[in-house]
Amino acid sequence: MHRRRWTLLLIPPKNQKAREFELPGWTFRALAWGGGISLLLVIGAVTVLFTPWGTPGSRLVAAQNAALQEEIAQVEARFKVLDDTLKVIGQRDERMRMLAGLPIEASPIRVDSEYPTPLVTASLGADLTPTVRRRPFLGRLGWSTRPDVEGLIARASDLSKSFANVSDTLQRNFERFANTPSIMPTAGWLSSQFTKSRFHPILHENRPHEGIDVTAPTGTPIVAPATGVVVLAANDKGYGLTVVIDHGNGIQTRFAHCSRLAVKTGQRVTRGQVIAAVGGTGLATAPHLHYEIHVNGKPVDPLTYVLPDVVP
Repeated sequence: MHRRRWTLLLIPPKNQKAREFELPGWTFRALAWGGGISLLLVIGAVTVLFTPWGTPGSRLVAAQNAALQEEIAQVEARFKVLDDTLKVIGQRDERMRMLAGLPIEASPIRVDSEYPTPLVTASLGADLTPTVRRRPFLGRLGWSTRPDVEGLIARASDLSKSFANVSDTLQRNFERFANTPSIMPTAGWLSSQFTKSRFHPILHENRPHEGIDVTAPTGTPIVAPATGVVVLAANDKGYGLTVVIDHGNGIQTRFAHCSRLAVKTGQRVTRGQVIAAVGGTGLATAPHLHYEIHVNGKPVDPLTYVLPDVVP
């Protein structure tokens, strides 16, 4: 029986002598099958070693990585919302500091060379742009933009401290304003002003007039011009029925020649509260209120403390 044989002809370059090889058919088939099996083994090895679909474990890791990528995208979106919120709060903080009379402290701003976004390290009213850096994220997830969590925490902490400072300052300012005489204690006509020398209508001598006189009908209400504590509510010689209020910060007010008193010594009063009524007790020629303000024991012009057009 004639068996098929394969002939391999090798022709070298430069017109050299050609070589001829004869191979039995079964040898050629064995070589072909061996080459094909080797190629399949190489493809299988590459699939197992370099792709996530080679083994069940690799497929599980690939699925977990995909889920992790989705979670990271959601977290980054939430960080973006947080960043925008901090920016709005920072703008409001700047306005609040202005209202409180506090300086707007601008912190240094550095720019990342690869991701040129201003990074605010300690912002108190400065530009609160998103703080994001480009960082390598190792593993099959590749590269990802990751928010600077430490920067966000630092900015939130700075804003919290700033709000506390603003709150304390506003509280102090509110208390100071509440304790500062700023309204006229009664409605009437200004008959005598603050002066260092004035002829006294009863004593007939020149002497300082350490307050102002407001002429009004007897019984006209007298109100406290600010919050404070009554330190005197009694008859005080030439002043007649008198009320003295201590407002703190070295400020005291005196209300003299009253017809009646509506408060007692030690009582705390608030701005606008009725404390007495206009009268003519003591050394007075007609019903009026004698109103004094003393700062650290020295008399000052009460009109310098009265806000424009503020009359109860």
